[in-house]
Amino acid sequence: MSEDQPGPQPEYNVYRARRRLLGKLRAPEQLRQVKRRQPPQRPSSKRPTPDSPDERRPRRDRPRRPSPRRLLRWLVASVLAWLALSAVLFFVSAQLEEGSSGRTDQALSSGGSLLTGSTILVLGSDQRPSGSREPGASGPGRADSVMLLRARPAGVRRLSILRDSYAQIPGHGAQKINAAYALGGTALMISTVETFLGNGLEVNHVVEVDFERFPKLIDALGGVRVKLRRCVRSQPFGGRVFRLRRGEHRLNGRQALAYARVRKNACAPNEDDRARAARQQQVLSAIRARVLSPATFVRLPWVSWRAPGIVDTDMAGPALFGLFADLATSTSTATHVLRPSGAGPQGSLVVSEQEKQRAVGKLLGR
Repeated sequence: MSEDQPGPQPEYNVYRARRRLLGKLRAPEQLRQVKRRQPPQRPSSKRPTPDSPDERRPRRDRPRRPSPRRLLRWLVASVLAWLALSAVLFFVSAQLEEGSSGRTDQALSSGGSLLTGSTILVLGSDQRPSGSREPGASGPGRADSVMLLRARPAGVRRLSILRDSYAQIPGHGAQKINAAYALGGTALMISTVETFLGNGLEVNHVVEVDFERFPKLIDALGGVRVKLRRCVRSQPFGGRVFRLRRGEHRLNGRQALAYARVRKNACAPNEDDRARAARQQQVLSAIRARVLSPATFVRLPWVSWRAPGIVDTDMAGPALFGLFADLATSTSTATHVLRPSGAGPQGSLVVSEQEKQRAVGKLLGR
């Protein structure tokens, strides 16, 4: 046999080892542990391509969609921040106002607060701008509107006194109650109202509405809506006649002021001062409705800045803010008007003592 030829191959036996019994028991457990380590695969309707940004970016770096709860938190935080800004602007504007005079402060009665109950005299003067062609522009201003508010946390009660009511003015005799403002200013008006109503009524605070700045608040609100049962045609205001037809109207600041100041309505010659007081209450109710409307929320900082500027008052910023809040959130919007029992001297209106006692008791909640 040559060296190049291979020799006979040896025979080999192949043996297969048996699996141990312990190994059979461990195998399923090891498979379960491996499955636990692998993250579950979610079925996807669209198979991502390897070149997509989500495949190249790690899972932790992928942007998360904001949850509804997080969006709600952002919305609540934004609303609270907007309200806080409005409150700050209100307090800053109130600090810039001069306030009432020392004589007026001395005429006020101490005691009472917005928490325990406070009586507030609200006055509106009919003083015309100098140089205007309106009636009464050259003479002293009189109280165009006289109203009492009883402010407390449970609500706000209102009592309106007709400007032609016959009253005893201390030191000046008996005449129309609105003359007290022209004779002695706010201080004399406070004393006259307390003497006129009697029955233990005391005025704790006073608010004078500046009719020259009043339209700016209406314009900041975006106007107010009033509904007229009959047409209105007034005496000239600044050389012009103010007219409104029957129906619903949206008034700007100048129009709302003219509507509230209409003395004689040519469309209803039999109207007296009670109709005028009703128009003023209608404008105030329209302002309240506008303040509470969702559309005013966007304008709230501008309204908060304008509101303190239309009044002169002895009330500080927090107390004035509380009064505006009570007026806006009060569930009762009705105003009781002191009803006259007959006619008095020089076109005045006489109010009986029984009517005064009943009105004061209702105002103070007795």
